[in-house]
Amino acid sequence: MEQHLHGVGVSQGMAIGPVRHMGTAVLEPPAVRIPAEAVQAERARAERAARTVAADLDERGHRAGGEAQAVLEAQALIATDPELLADSARRITDGNSAARAVYDAFDGYRTLLAQAGDYLAGRITDLDDVRDRIVARLLDVPMPGVPDSDEPYVLFARDLAPADTALLDPALVLGFVTEEGGPTSHSAILARAMGVPAVVALRGATKTPEGVTVALDGRTGEVVIAPAADTREQLQALARQRDAALAATDGPGRTSDGHRVLLLANIGGPADVPAARAAGAEGVGLFRTEFLFLDDSERAPSQARQTEVYRSVMEAFPEQRVVVRVLDAGADKPLGFLTPADEPNPALGVRGLRTLLEHPGVLATQLRALRKAAEGLPVRLEVMAPMIADRHDAAAFTQACREAGLETAAGAMVEIPSAALRAAAILDEADFLSLGTNDLAQYTFAADRQTGALARYQDPWQPALLDLIAAAARAAGEAGKSCGVCGEAAADPDLACVLVGLGVTSLSMGPTALPYVRARLRQVTVDGCRQAARAALAAEDPQEARATARRTLDG
Repeated sequence: MEQHLHGVGVSQGMAIGPVRHMGTAVLEPPAVRIPAEAVQAERARAERAARTVAADLDERGHRAGGEAQAVLEAQALIATDPELLADSARRITDGNSAARAVYDAFDGYRTLLAQAGDYLAGRITDLDDVRDRIVARLLDVPMPGVPDSDEPYVLFARDLAPADTALLDPALVLGFVTEEGGPTSHSAILARAMGVPAVVALRGATKTPEGVTVALDGRTGEVVIAPAADTREQLQALARQRDAALAATDGPGRTSDGHRVLLLANIGGPADVPAARAAGAEGVGLFRTEFLFLDDSERAPSQARQTEVYRSVMEAFPEQRVVVRVLDAGADKPLGFLTPADEPNPALGVRGLRTLLEHPGVLATQLRALRKAAEGLPVRLEVMAPMIADRHDAAAFTQACREAGLETAAGAMVEIPSAALRAAAILDEADFLSLGTNDLAQYTFAADRQTGALARYQDPWQPALLDLIAAAARAAGEAGKSCGVCGEAAADPDLACVLVGLGVTSLSMGPTALPYVRARLRQVTVDGCRQAARAALAAEDPQEARATARRTLDG
């Protein structure tokens, strides 16, 4: 019998196919005691398994490339973390089997993360995945993960680990649905990067029977269980209509009446450039430089290495805008040589610009590398700092840029409510604003963006979040300066129109979202965008905001 369910749509597209469930996670290993003479062999087995898993994750990341590579390399570092290996070895010396020792060592870290605040607690899924892979190897049982299949299917799971999401084969996995996760979880971000339709935070997803046909809409978050024939025909017709609109749209971003909206790409490094160029990006709106620093968490990359990487990206966008975010370390991106290990709540601690101001040499080296990289290139380089809270922060960053000899535009990221509320003061010091809506939502609602139970607070259609975006855009307009959005909100075609209506001048997103946003903008006028924005701001909740804005845009 046809059943309609609603989760959170996080990746554009539509999929219809049979349900297949994610492989069962590794069970807790038995508490087996080992004799003293077996300790050395068990310790060697544990370390060998950890390093094999790390190598596998690195190899998966190399094959996936882009943002997926950075995520998987971070997981590989977890697998060979010296403290985890030492803890496992100590437990084996106490008489535990290798599998049990590894399981208990990870469980200790799991507890620490759960107590460290919501932001780090959201990384428990990544930690569990690494643990399960090592334990599975030690127990010689099948690795948890994506099921084998010769026929295309829709994948259902409680959640998806980055190692599984990164290597989904779009030819087989038509789309996926998870019970947990949110719009900005790792699995959602990677799904958008791959162009796989996805719905997250769908309650009861794991109870859907294996093999039943489902239809999912990654735009609306709707999942139809056992769709009737006429429903399938309607959905397939809608999918064809969307595909036709995409195929007919290219060129620069603009509304139907010619209002220009700069459409930019979010990238993590040179590996992401080809996809951005292929999607017609008009430049880069967010170059996440922290991925370069995560290659070695114990030391910063040299100025020469940084210059080489930055220049390779700038060369790909002649005469276009490339906005570089300086190192955003801290919280879920700790670096051994920068971030303190004992912060009680890292998400609210020394992160982003705060970290760089405590380590001015690291910031100065990066700014000098950017200056050197841009020399002689016909590129419009701009730099921005994360976690700007007030005018003082903006002034400190602008001063650091000038002291490094970097005369390009220096901008401020709006990720903290105070920055949106006092945007006019910040713009007295900064040349432009860029709204990071993921963190802005997290700090506005005090809701971790990785926790599925809090997904509704991460909905970028939340009217309170739109109020803050409107305030920042209004201040930028009055100052005659640009205001972009580089968070995941920009990747929603309908919301992109609302953002334009609020006064946002550029939109930056994962490359796979660019055609959808470009096509949607071409269907509406700028006045229609403004009307939709007013309708969304007047709503009481995100569902009403989304519905009324869409009706206005379609009307």
